[in-house]
Amino acid sequence: MSVLAALRFLLPWEFSPVALAACALPAAAYLAGLRARRASGRPEGGLRTLAFLVGVGSIYAVMQTHVDFLAQHMFWIHRVQHLVLHHLGPFLIALSAPTETLVAGTPRALARRLAPVVSNRALRALYRTLQQPVIACTLFVGLIFFWLTPAVHFYAMLIKPIYLTMNWSMLIDGLLFWWLILGPERAGAPRLATRMAMLVAIAIPQAILGAYLTFRAAPLYDVYGLCGRAFAISPQLDQQLGGLNTWIPPGMMSALGLVVLASRWMRADERAPLRASGQLGRAG
Repeated sequence: MSVLAALRFLLPWEFSPVALAACALPAAAYLAGLRARRASGRPEGGLRTLAFLVGVGSIYAVMQTHVDFLAQHMFWIHRVQHLVLHHLGPFLIALSAPTETLVAGTPRALARRLAPVVSNRALRALYRTLQQPVIACTLFVGLIFFWLTPAVHFYAMLIKPIYLTMNWSMLIDGLLFWWLILGPERAGAPRLATRMAMLVAIAIPQAILGAYLTFRAAPLYDVYGLCGRAFAISPQLDQQLGGLNTWIPPGMMSALGLVVLASRWMRADERAPLRASGQLGRAG
């Protein structure tokens, strides 16, 4: 592929100002926040910065480059697209713990306008409901099964508003779920053990669905034949590759999440004796 062809591939397939703003504005606020924190003597870690920028960049790549075209013409690339929207991108953003940096980089005028939205009681109640562990797990897995139901998937790939609803619902739900799993320890948040159990709970049905798609003898998604496949592979192989992308990488994401939570648990256990000794010292 020539440099010119590579650049063309990175241009939007179907330009969306909403998708551009959803990626560019947080990235700009984050970069401004990095400068502000560095100036105040509280620089952000390099790995966290990399995680946030790669997370936002990967979401932009699958929504606004020609990857989006390929996802509409190959089932296995569609599954890669949703892996990024529902798992990888939100995982990296949540792992970066970007709240303080984003707040530091948000212009004051915009922050004042956003304050009523953030403090809205109805929205906060909805957020708390969606962040209940059982509801969060059900919604996370349920959306995958819903959009992969053959009849639903057929119309989602042919009708643009449904297609956009599918992709945005996966992204928003992914951000909510992984923020619940990897977000900061705060009042009302699930315990680490509960979060670890949630990761196991979502991994099992995804593995079952992925295995079903991989080993099913007959193709389920004839819409890609109707639209024309981008690459000359059989419908069966296309579905098998898509099944593997539904099965293996999401399981690895759950495993990686378990490693992150386990490391936090160990650090908390290491700090516990220090806190106890400090309290005894003050009491003495």
